[in-house]
Amino acid sequence: MKIKIMDGHCDALTKLYMNPKLQFGIEEQELDVSYPRLKQAGVKVQCFAIYLSDSIQQPTFDHILQMVDVFHRQVVQHPGMHFIQSEADWRIVEAGDLIGAILTLEGVDALAGNMTHLRILQHLGVRSIGLTWNYANWAADGVMEPRKGGFTRKGKLMLKELETMGIIVDVSHLSTAAFWELVEIYSKPFIASHSNAQKVCPHPRNLSDDQIKAIIQCKGNIGITFVPYFVDSAIMTVPISALLKHIDYVCALGGEQHIGFGSDFDGIEQWIKGLRHAGQYGNIIEALCKNYRESQVEAFLYGNWRNFMLQNLPK
Repeated sequence: MKIKIMDGHCDALTKLYMNPKLQFGIEEQELDVSYPRLKQAGVKVQCFAIYLSDSIQQPTFDHILQMVDVFHRQVVQHPGMHFIQSEADWRIVEAGDLIGAILTLEGVDALAGNMTHLRILQHLGVRSIGLTWNYANWAADGVMEPRKGGFTRKGKLMLKELETMGIIVDVSHLSTAAFWELVEIYSKPFIASHSNAQKVCPHPRNLSDDQIKAIIQCKGNIGITFVPYFVDSAIMTVPISALLKHIDYVCALGGEQHIGFGSDFDGIEQWIKGLRHAGQYGNIIEALCKNYRESQVEAFLYGNWRNFMLQNLPK
């Protein structure tokens, strides 16, 4: 069974930026996500996050622009890739043998509260923005910030700006308080690009039942992630079957049409057994096909993300 795949989050750009010798176009041991590995697995659309490593002590907008440059030079210029900025781009990818690339931002720290920077990123094709990483920035608190605060005044202004611009908001890494403030003031669908179910694995980065229901309610999407300690923190070697428990749980809450995957490949240093890189997505397909109908498997791997993106990307 040939099934298309969309992956809602990877950090390959960070590795390509930090180590200019790496090449996206060839199979590199150090890269979980590369063109040959995406092709091998049948990945049709991959989201590439601009994430400034915490080794960059004073991140600036110039660092973001440098990573946009890496995205264009390494990813978009590859003849087998196509930059998805709109619904029309998505349909171009589907009509041919290309792999689509969506550019996202993880953490608004380096925007420094400047809405002009935000608009520039929109012009450059950024289509989804995760508001924080784990800790606080000028806009909001992250999920690991000890004070557990919500949005700043300027952060709330940014939310309204994002709503007007049509950039998709990503709540993975956002504090619980900020999550519920967003639900109150933001009227569009939003996503958690790489988060799992807290009841199945009680990690702070995972979503509570009420958060999962809120994402379903707003017609958003949840990217089930491959970070082993977000899947099962009680065992050392996490099997693919443990991922299915999160899918079952979200489905039981009414989320069958709101589940996708967001691997976090290249942002992790531990891996699920049989999921060492993007080329091994076939192992997930095999496990899913033993437990779900073909139509469900296709929805989890591609269809749900496709429906969401076609409704929320610019026309």
